Amino acid sequence: MTDAPTIILVHGFWGGAAHWAGVIPLLHQAGLTKLKAVEMPLTSLADDAERTRKMIAQVGGPVLLVGHSYGGAVITEAGTPPDVVGLVYIAAFAPDAGESPGGITQANPPAGAAAIAPDSDGFLWIAQDQYHANFCQDLPEDQALVMAVTQKAPLGSTFGDTISQPAWKSKPCWYQLSEQDRMIAPANQEMMASRMAPKKLIRLAASHASLASQPDAVAALIIEAVQG
Repeated sequence: MTDAPTIILVHGFWGGAAHWAGVIPLLHQAGLTKLKAVEMPLTSLADDAERTRKMIAQVGGPVLLVGHSYGGAVITEAGTPPDVVGLVYIAAFAPDAGESPGGITQANPPAGAAAIAPDSDGFLWIAQDQYHANFCQDLPEDQALVMAVTQKAPLGSTFGDTISQPAWKSKPCWYQLSEQDRMIAPANQEMMASRMAPKKLIRLAASHASLASQPDAVAALIIEAVQG
């Protein structure tokens, strides 16, 4: 796929770019070799969107943005440049103008909300002993342990940062919904996906960490977005 866009993968809360480890080889094997993964500071939506915009600018050509979890809010905010040809949401937030991930969450709290707690510096963590059950219950215990120990905590204030101009209103979109998600309520995912009218919506019997537990299905959706 020599004329394919560069794929920029955007991680979410409680993980970094390495959460895409299962998807990246599958995309590469399919001939999608122009791959980038943003490592975000998770200090504010503005900071994370700016980091993503800088990577878009560095590519200097067509880009497909793929966001997991909070990464969906980031691609919603950062995805308006002309070079962005599409957006793929993986169990992700897709707020409208004036909405925040926290506002959407409070309206319909997920099952795993009680596992999240702030530290004395204002960063939000998933309790390590509750990470497996709430973030990635469909992964092996050892893999979940590594993810729990290496989790990347966001500043709590980031949850309340609002979207200015949602890119999904002007770009083609694809959405993967996780039916067993305990971090973003499936009903919230359904609401966000339905109002963006994606070119394709797939539902997986997966946890929030669908990109790790079902990388084949996630990669297939990204490949379809490239072809579409």
